[in-house]
Amino acid sequence: MVGPALLVAVAASLCAVAAPALPAGASVSSDHAAISQLEQRIAAQGVVIQELVSRSDQAQAAYDAALSRLAADEARLQQDQRAETAATLRLRRIAVSSYTTGGWASGGGGSILSLFDSSDASKTMERDEYTGLVSGDVQAAISTFQRDQQVVAAEASAASAQKTADAAVLAALDADRRAAQGALAADDAQLAQVTGNLQALLAAIQAQHAAEERAAEQALAAQQAALAASSVPPSPPTLAPAPGVYANPLRAIGALSPERVDQGVDYSGYGPIFALGDGVVLSTVNSGWPGGTFIAYRLTDGPAAGLVVYAAEDIEPMVQVGETVTPSTVIGQMYEGPDGIETGWSDASGDGETMARSYGQFSGANSTAFGYNFSQLLMSLGAPGGILQNDPPTGALPPGWPAW
Repeated sequence: MVGPALLVAVAASLCAVAAPALPAGASVSSDHAAISQLEQRIAAQGVVIQELVSRSDQAQAAYDAALSRLAADEARLQQDQRAETAATLRLRRIAVSSYTTGGWASGGGGSILSLFDSSDASKTMERDEYTGLVSGDVQAAISTFQRDQQVVAAEASAASAQKTADAAVLAALDADRRAAQGALAADDAQLAQVTGNLQALLAAIQAQHAAEERAAEQALAAQQAALAASSVPPSPPTLAPAPGVYANPLRAIGALSPERVDQGVDYSGYGPIFALGDGVVLSTVNSGWPGGTFIAYRLTDGPAAGLVVYAAEDIEPMVQVGETVTPSTVIGQMYEGPDGIETGWSDASGDGETMARSYGQFSGANSTAFGYNFSQLLMSLGAPGGILQNDPPTGALPPGWPAW
């Protein structure tokens, strides 16, 4: 059986392990290290608590067994006492029967009281025989009772001592378990605090990075707007606007990279976006598009006169609704956002709906006939075409739609 002193020592060692306080300037790496240490210590304390619970259960079982043995001894003592009482009663019945019948044993010989008349020498042998029988019967009962008393007393003493010892072990185990659970609760609380500190630190870092990205984007947009306002775009070719003439609207985009063809054509890069040809601006914003930008303008001349062109997503609009544009007009500044841009054919409303979606061609990631047609238009003007996701593209163009 585990000694109480050993269990107390184990609990004291658990309580003595103090969790280190977090430094004021805690970093993500230091918080991760503190969390790892706390988790290891909590796991070790859980093992100790499980062992204490197991030992406590064993001690409780021993304690219950001692109580059971003590109860059995007390029951046997009571049984012996009842046996002694029964023997005494039986002897009394014999005496009373002999007295009332005037004889004893096999009958005759007079009253049992006459056996004890010292003046009658003829009754001596009978008296001795009766006394022997009675004494032997009583003595045997007394001897058995005394022997049982001694055995029961010894067992009761041992059971009582074991009960006392087991109770002491149970008390020590209970104290150890409470101490270990207290240490575990303290570590759990510190783990929660460290985790909260780490989450707050990560949130602050993310907020700082987001602020820096926004500031960089705003600075780039301001720089590009200044360049556009001063008519010094990054190496765009000089164009003389001419009615009905279209020009590459992506000619001044830095790090231009074509991506997939879907409703329109996707690109990444940065810099000013020009109007494709002469037209009138119908819209500049739409919350349904990433970035909230949807610049739409209706072409007023050329092969696609009357059709509506859109440029959407990571663009800072530089025009207003109702404004007249030409191939020399910067309609917006493309910034290096998470989505890039998409440009293509809008439906006639110019309010954010594309021709591909209006005709039911687009299902989420596929190349459409309208997107491929606009990619061919851009390629005819010198821009890189988009990447087809499926060949042939989904759907067909309406009759009379311009080809490039």
